[in-house]
Amino acid sequence: MEPTDPLPPSAVVSTVDYDRDGIQHGFLRLPYSRDDSAWGSILTPITVIANGEGPTALLTGGNHGDEYEGPIALFDLARRLAAEEVSGRVIIVPALNYPAFRAGTRTSPIDKGNLNRSFPGRPFGNPTEKIADYVTRNLLPMADIVLDFHSGGRTLDFLPFAAAHILPDKAQEAACFAAVAAFGAPYSVKMLEIDAVGMYDTTAEAMGKIFVTTELGGGGSTTARTVSIAKRGLTGVLRHAGILKGEVETRATKWLDMPDERCFTFSEFDGMIEPLVDLGDAVKQGQPIARAWPIDRTGTAPFDFWAKMDGVLAARHFPGLVKAGDCIAVLAVMD
Repeated sequence: MEPTDPLPPSAVVSTVDYDRDGIQHGFLRLPYSRDDSAWGSILTPITVIANGEGPTALLTGGNHGDEYEGPIALFDLARRLAAEEVSGRVIIVPALNYPAFRAGTRTSPIDKGNLNRSFPGRPFGNPTEKIADYVTRNLLPMADIVLDFHSGGRTLDFLPFAAAHILPDKAQEAACFAAVAAFGAPYSVKMLEIDAVGMYDTTAEAMGKIFVTTELGGGGSTTARTVSIAKRGLTGVLRHAGILKGEVETRATKWLDMPDERCFTFSEFDGMIEPLVDLGDAVKQGQPIARAWPIDRTGTAPFDFWAKMDGVLAARHFPGLVKAGDCIAVLAVMD
């Protein structure tokens, strides 16, 4: 059998030199020919701050375009971090899926691509796949530690937590959870994914990277509290990695575990959601946690959703209307 041809170079071109010391603000330029610009490009902002020898942190937000704590914290860090404060290198991409970020949508308005389901990407695919390919083949190999900010976007609301995954490599897993502890969110989660195929997390972890993610709120907006958690967490992770000087500030965190699929509740109905418990509330197995009201007629009883396990409500559906198939609640257990 003939060997397969090597992958072509990425379509993305960086305007920054990753190996140069100092501060560089630039772009990841992805050619994108379209009706209103035949030789147009997508320009994704990037900052690289480097100073001598040391580890590399890859810091990303806006993987989904309607989640804002990460982009706020990262645009702020890119503006204020001085090169002399760094030992090693910090690569900051505040809005990884830049078209989605500009549109305020979870997926790209260009190709409807969900970046966090498009990894490892394709150099000859659609724009979202090309972004994922560049991250996989160019940014991730440079990184020792990766922090990817998320929140619930327009459709979910979360307890503010940092998280890592249970991994086959227990040394890697321990390193990830140590970085989660350094982030110092009010909650820390041993996370279960219901759809891990194509995720940034999965690709980074398969490469042996220390990977930390977050869910810091939701509803397609932010609060002063969740933004401050993001900013403090950034500092904690960079200090933990040895890139910034200083001791990691110890903050109380409640560890939660998501052990299995019983954590997730999905609606089988279209209707209007009525929460029966709030985020952080303790629940017992068999307790009603939400109900869906029919909206096409009066005089019809709502459908109650019941907790499948003891735990706390870690996430909830945010909009008032729910569709069949929507996730309406996520439970977690105190570790």
